[in-house]
Amino acid sequence: MKRISIVAALVVALAAAGGWAWWHYRAGSAPHELTLYGNVDLREVDLAFNNNERISEVLVQEGDHVRKGEVLARVDTSRLAPQVDQAAANLDLAKVNAANDRVQYNRVQAVWSSTHGRGISRQDVDNAQATLDGALAQVQANAAQLALLRQELADAVLVAPMDATVRSRLLEPGDMASPSKPVLDLAITDPKWVRVYVGEPDLGRLHPGMTATVAVDSFPDRRFAGWVGFISSVAEFTPKTVETTDLRPSLVYEVRVFVKDPGDDLRLGMPATVHITLAPAKAGG
Repeated sequence: MKRISIVAALVVALAAAGGWAWWHYRAGSAPHELTLYGNVDLREVDLAFNNNERISEVLVQEGDHVRKGEVLARVDTSRLAPQVDQAAANLDLAKVNAANDRVQYNRVQAVWSSTHGRGISRQDVDNAQATLDGALAQVQANAAQLALLRQELADAVLVAPMDATVRSRLLEPGDMASPSKPVLDLAITDPKWVRVYVGEPDLGRLHPGMTATVAVDSFPDRRFAGWVGFISSVAEFTPKTVETTDLRPSLVYEVRVFVKDPGDDLRLGMPATVHITLAPAKAGG
């Protein structure tokens, strides 16, 4: 009987030791790296002319890298340029008329003042003032018309708003431009990010600014440096584009891991694996 009690005690002790070892192993071996799967994403810009004119030149092709301020396309200005010249001439004429009307007003006003209103009627003074006011208003109107036409002439040149890559060339020379018809589709080269989704158990382990690396199949021996940027505050059902099966039945949070790609090697939609280094988990804690 005594022997059975000793054996039972040993079994209990061994079980307790095994349980402690298992717990210690679980607590101390929590993963220090979070691996997530997603796709490369970036912003796109559709460029269109403000003018309703015929396109004369498209200077870039699909895949071209363009710099901010670079001329990409032009529309025909053969009708617009003469209108600018005419508006400039009208403005000069209006300024001359206004200057002459000011001289006439000053003369009338001088006669009125020197004769104390006996040499000329008040009505003549008022008429001269009205004529001068009308001439000055005409100068402002002509100046506004000239500014508008000059802006239309400037808008006849389509420039890159930022550094980008041409994704699509949508219109060709001879096509009619319109503000509602994009000519080019640009992909902004910076910033780029990988859109991934994180389950709630791992959400608390992430915070903006954490360093990360990004790997893609096209460059198996290369890691792209990155960092955690946007973390959604709203849960959603896992999108179909997520490539991990264990997250699909769960509610997840969108995370954007921004990535440095100075060589513009990453393409829109490219599958990517994100590795985020986490702080070691504390035992018991």
